[in-house]
Amino acid sequence: MLYNKVFYEDREIENERLELTDKGSLYFLGSNVTFRNCTLVLKVSGRNLIFDQGTRFIDCTFEVKQELRNHQDWVFSSLKGCRFKGRLTGCDFGHWPEYSERAGHGSIQDCDFTEARLDACRIMSCDPATIRFPRWPCFTILDPIGRAPQLRGVTWPGLVGDVIVEELHTHPVPTRALTYYAPVLAERLEASLEEIRTVIEQFDCIVY
Repeated sequence: MLYNKVFYEDREIENERLELTDKGSLYFLGSNVTFRNCTLVLKVSGRNLIFDQGTRFIDCTFEVKQELRNHQDWVFSSLKGCRFKGRLTGCDFGHWPEYSERAGHGSIQDCDFTEARLDACRIMSCDPATIRFPRWPCFTILDPIGRAPQLRGVTWPGLVGDVIVEELHTHPVPTRALTYYAPVLAERLEASLEEIRTVIEQFDCIVY
């Protein structure tokens, strides 16, 4: 398939609504571009969205109209004061230079995910205290690697303990927060929502 290539680079874009929705296009949000007070409507897969180092989003809103899965390019971008709406799965945000050289430019601060549905999403090397996470049925484990021994000290329902909690130490060292969507875990891991919530309510390192 021959894609139409759309480039945003070497400029500042302010107070615009950008529709990134054409599945026949590749959207390059390139280096040295700043989006300020913009709304970006995303309705393509992650492979159609290419972020480069130095891309800055300031006070922007992302309206994710099609579930965005396993999109790691967020770690190439600087995100400050942004809002997210829609479903994101397996996405990472923040500063993660170990991922690639380009990811050394990434950051996230003062962002709001309360209108988003996050599942298996991580905040890397940035302060999660500045982030507003989605509420239940999402839940967010703060400092998942450091808290792993404590979280393994209780019995989790179904396979949640074996599949999720026992593997927390395998996440990259820069992982500062890890968010899951409980209904997906309940369906996959033979647990009920009530059972999962009963356990997470015991921990002050879990935001729900």
